[in-house]
Amino acid sequence: MPRYNPYTLQMQITRMFEQGQSFFALTKVQEWLRDHSQDPTDYEISFHQKPAPPGSGKVLVVEVELHRRDGQPVDKWLLQEVRRQS
Repeated sequence: MPRYNPYTLQMQITRMFEQGQSFFALTKVQEWLRDHSQDPTDYEISFHQKPAPPGSGKVLVVEVELHRRDGQPVDKWLLQEVRRQS
């Protein structure tokens, strides 16, 4: 059963980048994938820093991008969970 966390993955990754801890972001996404019954070795994980939306009170937002190594499309529900902002 996945652990409940009140913060979204994107929020946690963004905070890591803001605090200079981006080195640990890959591990965080791999743990998140395991919690969602996925094998992290099946995915290529990349991060994209983008300006935060106006009025959000943040400077940047880090988006997580997943690509399957076998060329198959990533499940839509998994992409929605990764990109969920609040």
